[in-house]
Amino acid sequence: MTVTRTQAGKTPRKTAHPGYVETPGTFRKPRTRKSMAALGDSDAQDSSTGLEDDAPVVKRAPRSTRKTSRSLRTTDGAEDSTDEERMNGHTNGHANGHANGVVKGTANGSVKEETTEHAVSTDKVVDGWRVGTDPKVDTTGHFEFGGPWGVTAMMIGFPLLMYYMWIGATYYDGKFPTPRDGENMTEFLRGLVRMAYYGAWPSAKAWAMYWTFFIFEGALYCLMPGIWTKGKPLPHENGRRLDYYCSGMWSWWTTIIVALALHFSGIFKLYQIIDEFGPLMSVAILSGFLVSIVAYTSALYRGKQHRMTGYTMYDFFMGAELNPRMFGILDFKMFFEVRLPWYILFLITLGTAARQYELYGYVSGEIGFLLMAHFLYANACSKGEECIVPTWDMYYEKWGFMLIFWNLAGVPLTYIHCTVYLANHHPSTYSWNKYALAVLYLAYLFVYWVWDTTNSQKNRFRAKESGGAITRKAFPQLPWQSVENPRVIRSEDGGTILADGWYAYARKIHYTCDLFFALSWAAVTGLRSPFPWFYPVFFTCMIIHRAIRDIQKCRRKYGKAWEEYERQVPYLFIPYVI
Repeated sequence: MTVTRTQAGKTPRKTAHPGYVETPGTFRKPRTRKSMAALGDSDAQDSSTGLEDDAPVVKRAPRSTRKTSRSLRTTDGAEDSTDEERMNGHTNGHANGHANGVVKGTANGSVKEETTEHAVSTDKVVDGWRVGTDPKVDTTGHFEFGGPWGVTAMMIGFPLLMYYMWIGATYYDGKFPTPRDGENMTEFLRGLVRMAYYGAWPSAKAWAMYWTFFIFEGALYCLMPGIWTKGKPLPHENGRRLDYYCSGMWSWWTTIIVALALHFSGIFKLYQIIDEFGPLMSVAILSGFLVSIVAYTSALYRGKQHRMTGYTMYDFFMGAELNPRMFGILDFKMFFEVRLPWYILFLITLGTAARQYELYGYVSGEIGFLLMAHFLYANACSKGEECIVPTWDMYYEKWGFMLIFWNLAGVPLTYIHCTVYLANHHPSTYSWNKYALAVLYLAYLFVYWVWDTTNSQKNRFRAKESGGAITRKAFPQLPWQSVENPRVIRSEDGGTILADGWYAYARKIHYTCDLFFALSWAAVTGLRSPFPWFYPVFFTCMIIHRAIRDIQKCRRKYGKAWEEYERQVPYLFIPYVI
């Protein structure tokens, strides 16, 4: 039979409403925005996985064999399948408890007429969705993180680990809490509970501080100037691309200005953040569970669930809804990705500097170093927020406990133990040689330049390829952010590999920079406490696994082109070394 343009998905089908008059105009964009950034896929250097790939995959039988009644939509692979990075288009080191993976774009395809009412399921799986089946049902047959039992253990274990680390940092001089002489295990555990109860009770003040910040950042997301950009095509929706609003740069600077104004006016002293660290941690943990419950039940109530396995604990952990939104502009996954974890982390360090100045009349060089490092990191995430849009978290991961808890509590309150240690000790106990500390400052700034320009070169290269390149006047503007007429290696299917700029020296040089950041955050505190080293140890294990998996994926994807890239650039992490 003849397939019309409407049936083929090339022209939207218009629903008739007898008796109603259509109102002209555009809905949901009440004010003008600066521009629309069109982001293309990132290159092979950016393929990365995250915690969702760190856990073993367990085979299972599908719980449901339901099929959609919609016609089968075939995918033409119009967009190049690539591996994406998080945060400014590159690895963020915070590894937000998850990571970026392979993204395969699709375009609107033709409609295949079937003789039965139900669509015919095929064996082709596109980003977790088996073509022709109901996208609400997960038919891939795989679990991550050890399945329901594994994720349940994680949801119980990680909050307990956070309390254990906080108790050690607060009551055991930064050491591992262990039973004291003559104290049996029962008494020891009761003592830990008492410390958590009296020192980290979620007070009304802590609730007010945390959620005032939360609501304030949500308002900035919606009200600050920014740019619009398109997300990657969604295969299960016939290639539909969502609009994302990116106002991170203005939100970041507004946050800093308001925080400083509150501090110097005396309305809210910033050192109250570090003073209330225990109660704030409890509020963040409870908020992670509460928001996850609301997100999960809301998705089920509204019928917005996606790729559900039928196992409640597993679906709760991984999430139910793919693209939760509010007011037509606030995308919850985008909102949680940068503003909450990294702004909180920076403000805790800023509050520690304020407390130290209040007590001693100066800020130590070590606190100054962390303040610089955390500022640069949060600033980079904000100024390149549009580069988050095509990442694995935005495109594939659902909004569940994994993303919610990690961003509300995990990242800001575990990676910050370098600052917590310095806040709990006199500067004389961790003082560096001033010349060594100056070298660390300079080394960090140099590595930051490499990291920022490496990812800028890649992002601008891909943006030019897609025809949507824009230049934002965001601080800092560094030299060598673009490579003119770059050397490119092309694969047989038309894919491109950037083999110029920093990527001509090492294939994963941006990973090396991230690892240096993590190590330096801990190193500035010394070796007296294990807790500041949680982040670099965690990140080192993840980055090694990530690099190995990326190499395997790129060899399969690009074939001989990747082999040529490895021949031209034999070094993986450090030029002329490894």
